[in-house]
Amino acid sequence: MLKKVRTLMTAGVTAGAVAASASVASAGTPPFFVPLTESAPVTAANSDEEMNQPWITPANITQENLTSMDEIEGDIGQSVVRVPGVGRSASMWDMVAFDPRGRYVFIPHETPFGAGVSRYDMRRDETVTLFAGDQGGAEGDWTADYAAFDPSTFTPNKTLLLAEEWSGEGRVLEVLNPFASPAGIQVRELESIANVAHEGLRFSADGKTLYFVDEWRSGSIYKFVMAKPRDYTRGQTFVLVVDAFDGNPADNYNDDSNVGATRTGAATWVPITDPDGNPLTSVDPFRNGPTNDPRANDDTRGGRPAADEVNGTPYGRPEDMEIGKLASGNEVMYFAATSERTIYSVEMLSDSQAMVRVAASDADTPKNLGFAPTTGELNSPDNLAQDAFGNIYIIEDAPNGSSTGGDIWFLRDTDSDGVAESVDHFLSIRVAGSEATGMIFNPRRPSQFVVAVQHPSSTDLDSVPSGFGDALWLFDLSKTSFVELRDEK
Repeated sequence: MLKKVRTLMTAGVTAGAVAASASVASAGTPPFFVPLTESAPVTAANSDEEMNQPWITPANITQENLTSMDEIEGDIGQSVVRVPGVGRSASMWDMVAFDPRGRYVFIPHETPFGAGVSRYDMRRDETVTLFAGDQGGAEGDWTADYAAFDPSTFTPNKTLLLAEEWSGEGRVLEVLNPFASPAGIQVRELESIANVAHEGLRFSADGKTLYFVDEWRSGSIYKFVMAKPRDYTRGQTFVLVVDAFDGNPADNYNDDSNVGATRTGAATWVPITDPDGNPLTSVDPFRNGPTNDPRANDDTRGGRPAADEVNGTPYGRPEDMEIGKLASGNEVMYFAATSERTIYSVEMLSDSQAMVRVAASDADTPKNLGFAPTTGELNSPDNLAQDAFGNIYIIEDAPNGSSTGGDIWFLRDTDSDGVAESVDHFLSIRVAGSEATGMIFNPRRPSQFVVAVQHPSSTDLDSVPSGFGDALWLFDLSKTSFVELRDEK
């Protein structure tokens, strides 16, 4: 079934004009909306709200369902990952990626085993599974299986990267021909990227560096610098070390050994491999393994204990990241530390030096500054997104069973110094058991973005027969003052 073809151009400004501004814009515009004043109440599974309007939004922001598990599985011509016997975790749509043309949305599946990736065609309203593991991981055999695909990102080579987080072996996979038919899809493991609990995965603006994190309560921040541009098979790996950090890198960020330890300020990128990728640490950073604690296990994914060897500064579950530019002209990495309810910014001062700052936190950053206050909290910040003007959005890992939904926040940094003046309450989800994830702006339609609804209660067909399930939603900002932001930049 084909839906009516949508008009996807920004009202009042061409996509090209906004895209051009994105290449030079640094983060920092005023909010283009009146913020929300509370989080949404959660509704029952398969409610009218879940299927038709699951998000509470400011005025003039439209929402439209693109696809859902219910729609896909009701059409013999479509396919999607559903792993049996794991309830709400059967499909787990996570951090989706657009192709550069803005036609396809690639959906990674964060399942405990049998993970794969699906491709949604916005033009034809069709979803197909490109590949999936054989589910051998359920018995501990990862030879032909994958798990917990959390991040996905398009590369400068127009290939697609996927990586394993909490299950599987911490591998990074590259889909070499993501536009091919499923029968012709080619996938390889990038053994040049250290094995960690992957979530944040983004390229530098020049495409020569891949930044990534270890999603752990003692998680480090990494970068992989390619030996040759656009060649992801060989390069040097570094770990971020705050110069004044004097805690224990192997301990959790909030263990006694690290309470009060400095984790912001001047920092250095310390190598854990040589330029050809040969390990400089006693532990092999590329060792496959489970995502467990290296203090008590000798089979942990290698990137984690290797970072500890060089005093890699620990953060509380670093998750998603975005790469932007500050008013200084320097590149900046933002990453969300979920356990700390904090977002950090890392300004790149040179190839080896950086400056780490708290960009926003629930405890210290004002909310809705200059607007009516909100009762919402910046709770479990997980994913990040960036619009065409460099503004950062924070997506919470919630509610997962709470009575109020998870939120999306606008990080207001009008002077572009990497530190927010306010976080403004942008969206709130009211789908039972779910979390929002994978927010990403369309590279060709800058007033539009998509967000996935992950593991709602309705994905568990044993509990909710004919469940709506994981779903993908399209938002449009063209009726707001978003289109006028180009005049601010």
